[in-house]
Amino acid sequence: MSQEASNKQTKVFQAETKQLLDLMIHSIYTNREIFLRELISNASDAIDKIRFESLTNSDLLENNGDFEIFILPDETTNTLTISDNGMGMTYTEVIENIGTIAKSGTKAFLDKIQTAGAVADAELIGQFGVGFYSAFMVAEKVTILTRAPGQTMGIRWESNGDGTYTIEECSKDSRGTTIILTLKEEYRSAEHPEENFLNNYNLQNLIKKYSDYIRYPIKMNFIKKEKPLDADGKVIEDATPTETLEVRTINSMAPLWTKNKNDITQDEYYQLYKNLFHDWENPLEVIHSKVEGTVEYISLLYIPSHAPFDFYQRESTTGIRLYSKNVFIMDNCQDLLPDYLRFVRGLVDSPDFSLNISRELLQQSQQLKLIGKNLEKSLLKNLETMLSKDRPKYEKFWQEYGKAVKTGIYSDYQSRDKLKNLLLFSSSHAAEELTTLQDYTNRMPESQKVIYYAAGKDRLSVERLPQMELLRDKNIEVLYLFDRVDEFAIDALHEYEGKKFQSISRGNLDLEDIDSPETKKDTEAMAKENETLIKAIKEYLTGKVTDVKISNRLKSSAVCLVSDDSGISLSMEQILSEMNKTMYKASRILEINPDHEIFGVLKTLHQTDPESESFKDYCDLLYGQALLMEGITPDDPISFANKLASLMARSSR
Repeated sequence: MSQEASNKQTKVFQAETKQLLDLMIHSIYTNREIFLRELISNASDAIDKIRFESLTNSDLLENNGDFEIFILPDETTNTLTISDNGMGMTYTEVIENIGTIAKSGTKAFLDKIQTAGAVADAELIGQFGVGFYSAFMVAEKVTILTRAPGQTMGIRWESNGDGTYTIEECSKDSRGTTIILTLKEEYRSAEHPEENFLNNYNLQNLIKKYSDYIRYPIKMNFIKKEKPLDADGKVIEDATPTETLEVRTINSMAPLWTKNKNDITQDEYYQLYKNLFHDWENPLEVIHSKVEGTVEYISLLYIPSHAPFDFYQRESTTGIRLYSKNVFIMDNCQDLLPDYLRFVRGLVDSPDFSLNISRELLQQSQQLKLIGKNLEKSLLKNLETMLSKDRPKYEKFWQEYGKAVKTGIYSDYQSRDKLKNLLLFSSSHAAEELTTLQDYTNRMPESQKVIYYAAGKDRLSVERLPQMELLRDKNIEVLYLFDRVDEFAIDALHEYEGKKFQSISRGNLDLEDIDSPETKKDTEAMAKENETLIKAIKEYLTGKVTDVKISNRLKSSAVCLVSDDSGISLSMEQILSEMNKTMYKASRILEINPDHEIFGVLKTLHQTDPESESFKDYCDLLYGQALLMEGITPDDPISFANKLASLMARSSR
């Protein structure tokens, strides 16, 4: 260990850490008893870690393989101690994992708290992995004594939650971590007996409530009082009881997932989930199954109520825990489920897993692949059942994880058919309801051959699109795509039950079967009659549009922009541009409404002088107007504004 680590140092937390500690100390969470669950879960994780590492390096155990967690309340010093003989930490690891709370997502956590506008939003703590710091809710001082296996000295870390901490080298005989909480007065007094965390009875109840299924013994000291026995072995009633110290194991340690489902309560499922995955909320769904046959395994899967704060970020890593005969062998196995199901938490326990299995072996494991396929099938079946039998619950799921499912549509070709019936969209059918593709096709009139959709940032922006006018007038339902991933998913699907998807802003609307023959003839006649005008507008807008057409989709709006069927859409171009993929461009087709009064003005200007500045200004303004309605800034906003002002001035004379 370096000389620097040998000396006691006082360090200052970063600014976000100070904010976090202040929130912890000042009632961020009203149910303060949860701190014990968090610290016990951390201790269990530390033992899991050394147990796994010792499979390939038995020296780490230092001849002590009897794992345990010990809880020691001490009324003389007003301290509560939680100790384990797990992995322990080095000086550097203490700095990284305890001193630098940013490792736990503090900045994002604080931003979320501020956005929520409620300091008491307790559920957020579990999402951001800051459970250790819940100790400061009940403690005026927290001391950590820790030693990693193989180290000659331990590390002492201490903080009063005032924004600073001290760290120094210390003597520690055994590996592992000991956390000493010097409790605040209100959590060690008789005034609030239910919150006296030095009371053995209270602690025992909390351990049974939250940590009963921790797989390592959680032990406590108890004073056992017994009256002496006479020569016949009978209790001497009037004798003074003798007191002896007795160590008791509080938790059952029986892995919950090995029990019969009928013998497990919902609350037991929920508590195990919270213990294993450090969440503060009950999961949305629990899926427990036991499979025997070609491969044997037990799975206990959870769908969390809320997605983690970083779920849609690239660095987000979640996966399934692997056990072999109740022995933990791997955390966050990402090879078990497809990426679109990465929100699922849980565990798989199989005797077919090797205790020293590596990631490389996992990728080649046929058993794992078979289990993964079974789990995927089970999860999708569960979601289908939820959708058909509990729509509100499914819509809650969709709000949190719908984007992941849609990502699976376009990123995993083999999953498209599996996922298409799980999709939900807003539509023009009902403002407050979501629709499945099956619901949409069931409502389609017989004459409609395609599924129409429109992309935009929200319902209002989509419904204001000029391309919506004719479809709304004909009472044709349109799917609304609000997420960036939506159009990629729709393009990947291409069709549903033999009906192709058609963007209302892309190519022809294929309304021939819905329109009357007269409407089609009128549009064609109008285009032929104004062929010279259309050609002049197209020539002037060369480089900006690929074509100019008489529109059959507009009712009251003067113009709109659409793209060609063979290329990307305008909305997808904007999404790709935000991703710095500016090489992808949509073909821009300007459609003009022949029934709008501005069309008559264009005809007059063109007949008078097709080279006039007024005609050119009108062409520019119509193109700029079409861009703005698509949410696209004109190429030269200043020029657009000046021409608009000039036109307004001329019209007022």
